[in-house]
Amino acid sequence: MATTPTRPLALVTGASSGIGRELALLLAAEGYDLVITAEDDALDDARAEVEAAGAGTVEAPRLDLTRDEDVDLLVRHVRETGRGLDIAALNAGAGAGGAFATGTDLADELRIVDLNVRSTVHLAKHVTRDMVRRDHGRILFTSSIAATMPGSYQAVYNASKSFVQSFALALRDELRETAVTVTALMPGPTDTEFFARADMLDTQVGAGEKADAATVAADGYAALMDGDERVVSGDLSTRAQALASRVLPDRVKAAMHRRQAEPGSADRDER
Repeated sequence: MATTPTRPLALVTGASSGIGRELALLLAAEGYDLVITAEDDALDDARAEVEAAGAGTVEAPRLDLTRDEDVDLLVRHVRETGRGLDIAALNAGAGAGGAFATGTDLADELRIVDLNVRSTVHLAKHVTRDMVRRDHGRILFTSSIAATMPGSYQAVYNASKSFVQSFALALRDELRETAVTVTALMPGPTDTEFFARADMLDTQVGAGEKADAATVAADGYAALMDGDERVVSGDLSTRAQALASRVLPDRVKAAMHRRQAEPGSADRDER
């Protein structure tokens, strides 16, 4: 990958669709060279769109980040540019809806752990070491409003996002004496392929109103560039939920989540 030395370099994972794709487009428009990755065929279209948006160069390795060897390949792609990252947006993630005991597959849930948790730690280890050595860089973790509550009928996903949120805030504190910043992006329900892939289109949250992915990406980028600790992105309901989560008991939050995420709840009248 021949990059332009005068342009900054950014990495975006989960960039084939949704928030990741919008982050990549925004970074391209802001003058960044890009390394983007995902595992699906839509990455090719994303690459073309990102190039058209203004990126000087775009490297787009198709990788499955649930595999340690593919995370290492991604690190190698970045290092082969011969330049350090200015921004790393660790955005790749997956979910699965349904009752943990009877309605979901173990393989799907272990994949959520591997992608949302294991690969995030693996990649962050390399990214933070390189940035700290250079004393320069910004890291954006895509967490979720789901990180603030027990996730009835999304138990593993919410737990994984709680991990990401805690991890991001801990790294931010560890790095406070450096020039490396860490920001957590906490979207509410967003108009992406997430709910279809998680088999949640029959739930209230899956069928309900959602934020625009480009708006969420813009909120995350603005917070990242301002060096903010976190940003909640979404409608007034999402922001109110974030505030309420600080005082409501976990059992209440779990019950609220159940009403939104229980299979079949899209066809149920609100009580």
